[in-house]
Amino acid sequence: MELQKIGIIIFGAFAVAIGLNFFLETANIFASGLTGVAQFLSAFLPFSTGLMLFVLNIPVAILGWKKVGRLFTFYSFLHVALTTFFLEVVPFQALADDIMLNAVFGGIITAVGVSLPLRYGASAGGLDIIALVLARMSDRPLGVYFFGLNALIVAAAGFAYDWEQALFTLVSIYATSRIIDMVHTRHVKCTAFIVTKQADELREAIHSHVTRGITRMPAKGGYDESEKEVLMITITRYELYVLRQVTEATDPNAFTNIVPTSDIVGSFRKDD
Repeated sequence: MELQKIGIIIFGAFAVAIGLNFFLETANIFASGLTGVAQFLSAFLPFSTGLMLFVLNIPVAILGWKKVGRLFTFYSFLHVALTTFFLEVVPFQALADDIMLNAVFGGIITAVGVSLPLRYGASAGGLDIIALVLARMSDRPLGVYFFGLNALIVAAAGFAYDWEQALFTLVSIYATSRIIDMVHTRHVKCTAFIVTKQADELREAIHSHVTRGITRMPAKGGYDESEKEVLMITITRYELYVLRQVTEATDPNAFTNIVPTSDIVGSFRKDD
């Protein structure tokens, strides 16, 4: 599992570098997040964008270490280091002349590099960690904060450089935020109804992997009239994969019905 996570992080870092050097940078579109800040600073300081990106992520890594998790921060900083490396070695090569194509495809490709590590317990560092902290505090979609924080950076870049390029950067950031919300689904809720004859074993197994409340309801089979229980648990889509694995391993004969949850009233733990 750890090797798989590292492989995803390497792929994500490479994807970010491709999105930047093949699309955004070649079209003079400002990059999102701290990468854009690094570009801005490197224009005035005798340091490369990659080096500035690495330095800017140090205080953010400290925030992630305290607020998100040590292992998460370690893998995120690994992503940052690899992104810095790939940004230096991947050549600049324009694949399209149309600035809109560069904005959209650059945003999508970089979004893949950012969002995939999020699903495996890491991030691309920078504003991703700040947005993740805010999303956990408010339980709102991650992409909302990602777009809002980057919009401030683009506005600053627009005052300093060219407003047309800044507006195309907003298009790229919007594409990025939509892809992130599609892949990183921690804010989306669903409710699982699990019909099982092994309620005690399954409840214990679920609680050892997912920290969510479970409601137990007695049930009776309509066909064989056997005694069963229904375990009701509300989780995030992000936790659904783990729940399926645990259920199948503990009781392969369990019947699970998963329904979308539009809203929750009451206590629902936001921080994992």
